[in-house]
Formats: sequence, C-alpha cells, structure tokens
Amino acid sequence: MGYFAGLDVSLEETAICIVDDAGQIVREARVSSEPEVLVAFFGACGMKMERIGLEACSLTAWLHAGLTEAGLPAICIEARQAKAAMSAMPNKTDRNDARGIAQIMRTGWYREVGVKSLDNHQIRAVLGVRAQLVGMQTDLKNQIRGLLKVFGTVLPRGHSQSFEQQVIAASQGDDLLDASVRSLLAVLKTVSEQVAKLDRLVIEQAKENDMCRHLMSIPGVGVLTALAFMTAIEDPARFRKSRSVGAFLGLTPKRHQSGETDWDGRISKCGDALVRAYLYEAANALLTHGKKWSALKAWGMQLAKRRGLGKAKVAVARKLGVIMHQMWTTGEAFRWSSEAAKGKPTAA
Repeated sequence: MGYFAGLDVSLEETAICIVDDAGQIVREARVSSEPEVLVAFFGACGMKMERIGLEACSLTAWLHAGLTEAGLPAICIEARQAKAAMSAMPNKTDRNDARGIAQIMRTGWYREVGVKSLDNHQIRAVLGVRAQLVGMQTDLKNQIRGLLKVFGTVLPRGHSQSFEQQVIAASQGDDLLDASVRSLLAVLKTVSEQVAKLDRLVIEQAKENDMCRHLMSIPGVGVLTALAFMTAIEDPARFRKSRSVGAFLGLTPKRHQSGETDWDGRISKCGDALVRAYLYEAANALLTHGKKWSALKAWGMQLAKRRGLGKAKVAVARKLGVIMHQMWTTGEAFRWSSEAAKGKPTAA
C-alpha cells in the first residue's frame, strides 16, 4: 500500500497529514520546520511514501533539498492551484491545509513547481540584493533632487561634475540644507560602494561560466541578464520548445476566451520579474544603443514603426529569451543575419 503526505509549512512548525490509497487519514502531526526533523519523522513512520507535497514558500528550497537528499519523494506544488483545490473547505487551518495537500498528492491533481538548487539561490540572492540597492540609489538621488527643488535648484543631467559635487555646490550657504543633503550623500556613497562590490561578484560568476559568456555574445545581453536568465531557467530541458520561455517569463499576452468573447490583453507578467526587467533593458540597449545591425534589431525596428517603440521592446525581450534558450540547448552562435538562419530551425 502506498502512502501520500501533505505538509503545510510555516516558519515555526509544519503540519503533516498522511493518507493511504483510499484517502483515509492514517497519521497527523506537527513538527518543527527543519529538514532533519521532517526526515526523522518520515523515517520513524515506517511507511513507504509515494509523494510528499508542500506548497511553494520561502522555506521550500531548504526543506525540499533536505527531503530529496534523504531519498524522500518531495514535490513542490503551485500555491495558487493548491488554494483553488482547497477553497471548498469552510475552515482554513494548518491541519486542514495539510489534509488538503495530502489528498492532492493522492489524486495527482497538481502542477509541480521546479525548485532551484541552493547554489542557484546563492547567485539569485546576489542579483536580488544588487537590484534592491540600485533601487535605493535611485530613491536617494530623487530625494536629494526633491529637497533642492524646494529651494529653487534643479540639478542638470549629464553634467561634467559628479552628482555629489553638484549637490554640495547647490547646498552651500544654507547650513541646515547642507547638513541634510550631506547625510543623504553619505548613505548614497555607502550604497554605491556595496553595489560596486556586488558587481565584482557577479562578474566573477560570469567568468567562471562558459555558457554565461556564450549568451553574452548576443547584442544587448550583459552579465546581469545572462546570469539572471540562467538562474531562472536552471535546466533548459524543462521546456520542450524554446518559445515556451516567453510565456514562462510573463512576456506573452493574456487571453480571455468564452463563447463569443475572445480578446488578448497585455503581457501576463507572470514568472520572474527580475529576468523580465533585465530582458527589457537588453532589448532597449539592442534597439536604441546597438551600433551593429542584426536581423533581430531590424525586426524590432520594423515593429516599432507599426506598433510603437514600447511594444517593440517587449516583443524583442521575448525574442531574446527564446533565442537565449535556443543557444543554451543547441550551443549555436547568435545569428546576426537572416541568411545565417536559412536551413536551420528557427529559435522563435
């Protein structure tokens, strides 16, 4: 007889429910949310587990890695689908959620979510923290500009002086204002130093990865875009077709079809927001700053004339994701001209 388990994970404790093939509850418990404790619990049960389900959450990677390393069949399921399956229960408790997940495991009505490795999460942590600090840089500069505007000073952009020099020169003669902006400049300097430190770490990671350097041969794609894309996809074999990457990253239009109603909306914005942002920046660099022409840029510029530059950037961002996946799986070089692609399967 096979057994199926559902885990409802919280920061302190995890509710566990085990059911048999017939859906009958055979054991329930609450244990600490630690991989070693969960492994010991299932080892002491003496039951052969067919599937152990847990929802995607902040602790998923850590717990999933510990369970799988111990040889347990842990499966991460999509939280939205689990919520929909358990919405009929009148009372929401950790115990009921664990029961619901166990039944989902038994019936097989779930969609498995890929769990990134801990090594991948380490790189993602660097990229995420860097993005957060860059946002803080922008906020601090905007705060300083806003303070100076109150006193009639508008800092010009593209000035030969550094931002700090402009701010100090503008605030001279007013002790209170000077003290305020110097405090913000001190914080801005510290944040900028940490961003530079993380930039060096990112570059080191890219140097050690041959595929990352290969993807950076695409015009517009830099270190951040290549690393973020690789850590988001992790295993290119997850996608049978490269074109599926666009939908995975939320760069394809949403669709609503019911009866006579059938319309396409804006892009879904599902998936990894950081990768989507970097691909958009890469598309912007390709279309507006790239000096060397390519078939991809020509296609994007033609689309910009018909639909506008904004929509063209989104479309090129999707194309870039598809092309990067194709180059990753096949090892091919970027095709600069349409003639180079003749006789070969298209990436998009």
